Amino acid sequence: MIITPQLRQAIKLLQLSALELQAYIENEIRENPLLSGDERAASDVAAAGPAPEVEANGVGITDIAAFDARDGTAIEINVDWEPQSPGDALYEAGPVPDSAAIAEWATIGNNTSARLDDEYDALATVSPRPSLSAHLNEQAQLAFTNPQDRFAASYLIDLVDSSGYMRTPLEEVSAALSLDMAEVERVLGVLQTFDPPGVCARDLGECLALQLKEKNRFDPYMERLLMNLDLIAACDFQRLRRICGVDTDDLREMISELRQLNPKPGAGFDTLEAETLVPDVIVRRARDGTWKAELNPAASPSLAVDRAYYASLKARCRSDADKSYLGERLSSANWLVKSLEQRLTTILKVATALIEEQSAFFDHGVRHLKPLNLRHIATKIGMHESTVSRVTSNKAISTPRGIFEMKYFFTSAIAAAGASREAHSSEAVRDRIKEFILNESAAEILSDDRIVTLLKAEGIDIARRTVAKYREALRIPSSAMRRRQKRAAYAA
Repeated sequence: MIITPQLRQAIKLLQLSALELQAYIENEIRENPLLSGDERAASDVAAAGPAPEVEANGVGITDIAAFDARDGTAIEINVDWEPQSPGDALYEAGPVPDSAAIAEWATIGNNTSARLDDEYDALATVSPRPSLSAHLNEQAQLAFTNPQDRFAASYLIDLVDSSGYMRTPLEEVSAALSLDMAEVERVLGVLQTFDPPGVCARDLGECLALQLKEKNRFDPYMERLLMNLDLIAACDFQRLRRICGVDTDDLREMISELRQLNPKPGAGFDTLEAETLVPDVIVRRARDGTWKAELNPAASPSLAVDRAYYASLKARCRSDADKSYLGERLSSANWLVKSLEQRLTTILKVATALIEEQSAFFDHGVRHLKPLNLRHIATKIGMHESTVSRVTSNKAISTPRGIFEMKYFFTSAIAAAGASREAHSSEAVRDRIKEFILNESAAEILSDDRIVTLLKAEGIDIARRTVAKYREALRIPSSAMRRRQKRAAYAA
């Protein structure tokens, strides 16, 4: 089967997210002059009529006719002097409408051609926050005067990760720079005094020690505690008291002080922006009590072919090459608009089928989520399974219970304990396991075998290894670890 470029484009549009689609459309508008991002722009310009003529002498503007959009009357404004400040323009010029006042503010005292229009972006003038590398290099320029030390410091700073740690062994740095280990350690020691406290540490213990030294709280007891951080993670406080040589109250205060430190000093300089999840479909309850799906206007970019501009360009074409290029642009624009419409129709059709199958979830919650696969939806709407897979990828649904990815509603089935009962969704079983563990007491920690027994009592036939897999996917520690944690919390 031969896949044409147009069909390839349609398939690509199906699997794009809302933000990726917006970027794709903007790029197509820049490349194709016949595409318009707002189909109402041409009609608005035509309805507005010709722009009012403005006469000006060599010095200042005189006899400006302004149009008041509120009541449709013309306002005559006589300005025979040039205002000295924005305040003069606003308060001494008389009944100046808001649009004229904004224009005066935009032009007075501004040598550039910036305008306060719809394209103005106030955030474009905000300076970006410096990165961790730039922040450290700025301090290194002041801390080191020797060019060799500055070069070594710059090399070490480039090896610092986003959390603020120096993960590369110093032996490799020494070999790469052809410097003695003592010189590398000396430069690193200076870097470890930089802001933020704890930066350029080689491990967690050193990072916490640097921050304690900054607070003048690093003593032999703290040093022994930092050398046994694994015992803190294991909640083995009896051995910690014996190793550190302190009593229970002192150990509790030392651990509390450690918790106030920052284990990732470089995380505050992370410049990565979180990508906003824009839902493609919004689910609302209809008047008859059923759930209905509708497309999100924010995720449905408007796109149209500018026919008037095409006719204007066609009349100016003189060569066959120009006519051929214009015809290709028109064909590409028409196909893109058609592909976008087909994309929205397909998304809405798949979302409607999902809502019909998972209506119990919207009514009662995750416990009533049904097992569902792509083949079932594809058969229901009469499409291929691969098409449903592309539609549900990178798409989200906004519901009264929150925003979910479309893939969330496709879950595997877990057999029921009884022959007459329906299968259970794996997501519903995960939620049940999570609830069991959250409600357990410190005196009775549930093991995986005990959770299997409780689930089978509710009609869910599940193996112990499956329970362990779901528990690890939920990032819930084992029963032994939970028992130590609850005892430590009770002791604290």
